[in-house]
Amino acid sequence: MQTTVKLLALFLMILIFANETDAQFKWPNGKKAAVVFTYDDGLDCHLDVAVPQLDEFGFKGTFFCTGSSQSLYNRTEEWREIAKNGHELGNHTLFHPCDGNIHDWIKPEYDLNSYTLEQILAELKTANTLLKAIDGKTERTFGYTCSNFIAGGEDFSDDIEELFVGARCDAPIPETMDGYNVYKTPSKGVQNFTSEELIAYANEAKDKGTIAIFMFHSVGGGYLNVGAEEHRALLKYIEENKDDFFTGTFMETMKYIKEKLKD
Repeated sequence: MQTTVKLLALFLMILIFANETDAQFKWPNGKKAAVVFTYDDGLDCHLDVAVPQLDEFGFKGTFFCTGSSQSLYNRTEEWREIAKNGHELGNHTLFHPCDGNIHDWIKPEYDLNSYTLEQILAELKTANTLLKAIDGKTERTFGYTCSNFIAGGEDFSDDIEELFVGARCDAPIPETMDGYNVYKTPSKGVQNFTSEELIAYANEAKDKGTIAIFMFHSVGGGYLNVGAEEHRALLKYIEENKDDFFTGTFMETMKYIKEKLKD
């Protein structure tokens, strides 16, 4: 009988330790998960729709801007202004090169298969210089174009660590924050999602105690679009449940994760 009691006590201790291990990553102020709003390609709708909605609810977004963006060229002062107001301008290369074997719309000159490692790194450094001229910042994050990180047959994700605080690609929500790689962070590409689907994605991260990174492109009309009302409904839900969700720019969140993983 005594042996049985000891074994039961040992079993309970193991369960408690396992639960503590699963929940060992601590988000600020007792939050249950993190939510990050990111937007790709530097589009007019980001200035016209996404930013006003983010500001309405007190959130800051990360805008991964391609250097060749017409909006970045035509509305430079507006992009500079949103950066002054706390939104983040992230690096999304100059010419948006992707894997032409996967994406048939890629022009041959922008096929990552024809790039060299030196070429992609030079492009990223130049894009950083362009963005610094807009917002004056020396720290930057990166959004992999098409979530591709192979150039000329070489994985360049390790080589960018000196250039960026973190980098975003696509993958499912992590089950745990253990071993989280801030240079290949998982995110969800959003296209024609309902507000219920967007909210469900955030709640999946909450249930796991991890992080939901949204990868938006067009908001309110355009390619890879999410409706303006659906976008606003997501922001409203997160604001109404702010006790559960930590929200920050991609850079802020990656810095926080880096520090916590050192503990």
